[in-house]
Amino acid sequence: MTALAGPPPPLADRPQPGVRLRVVQMADAEALAALCRSNRAYLRPWEPERDDSYFTVDGQRDNLHSLVEAYATGEMWPGVILVDGELAGRISLNHILRGPLQTCFVGYWVARAHAGRGVATEALRQALDVAFDGLGLHRVEAFTRVDNLASQRVLERNGFTAVGTARRHIHVDGRWHDERFFERLAPWDDGITLTPPA
Repeated sequence: MTALAGPPPPLADRPQPGVRLRVVQMADAEALAALCRSNRAYLRPWEPERDDSYFTVDGQRDNLHSLVEAYATGEMWPGVILVDGELAGRISLNHILRGPLQTCFVGYWVARAHAGRGVATEALRQALDVAFDGLGLHRVEAFTRVDNLASQRVLERNGFTAVGTARRHIHVDGRWHDERFFERLAPWDDGITLTPPA
């Protein structure tokens, strides 16, 4: 099975216009620490285990330093999700591979206060613009736990296609979980061209 080429289908429930993305900044440490602390229990089933230091301002500074370095070398595009200018989550294009692959995988989370409002769907739509238009990637991949139906809907609304299941793929919430593997090809994909046409 392959991803749908071309733009995703139109959304009947078009999300609020106040959603936008930007690259993380070191100045985000305090706001991210507060957001991570307030959503710690909510995100626990889906996120890797974190030690207590991750939820502090210093822990977020350390994390942001690593993200900014990876961004500078082109290894990833680390973003924050803003709703009406306020931090509402994170979205990243991870493990960017060039050469004959031209691919990455996307990861995202949205704070509980914004869940179910189309924020993740719109954030992912914008991240795909970054991946395909800004970075010139050919493919974006994603994994979700098999029981994370909300995240699967976000992917499907953005034209991703389920490819299969990776058995015991991620260790979160105290054990190994199966994950569904999704893919999306660039709108400019023609089966031949390596990079977007000029």
